[in-house]
Amino acid sequence: MPANKYFTSDKTMFKYHSFDNNIVIAELTDENFVICEPQEALDLITSTETPGCNRFIIYRKNLHDDFFKLGSGLAGEILQKFSNYNIRLAIIGDYSGFKSKNLNDFFRESNRRGHILFLNNIEEALARLGK
Repeated sequence: MPANKYFTSDKTMFKYHSFDNNIVIAELTDENFVICEPQEALDLITSTETPGCNRFIIYRKNLHDDFFKLGSGLAGEILQKFSNYNIRLAIIGDYSGFKSKNLNDFFRESNRRGHILFLNNIEEALARLGK
């Protein structure tokens, strides 16, 4: 895998990870930014300072709890924004506490397809998105 270099901008809430293959990943580092509705996902997508950045890393804590209640529809609406803009997304967190079969199936299927990933740590996310 190519070397990962990262840099931050004081003007943003992102850390950018740059790879030798011209891939740039925006990692949301603002712990207080919580996506509660689809428009906030769109605002996040359009707020990066790096043209052509089409890969994001966010953390489970950056998503409202309703995201993980599939019946709310929030996950589908938010993820549709990333899909519409052809953004690959890794969501980092501990998912072991979720007992819902449907939700765990959703995580597994998303990870299999590879466009939206539910991963345990930043290293996994950089490895999967950086290629």
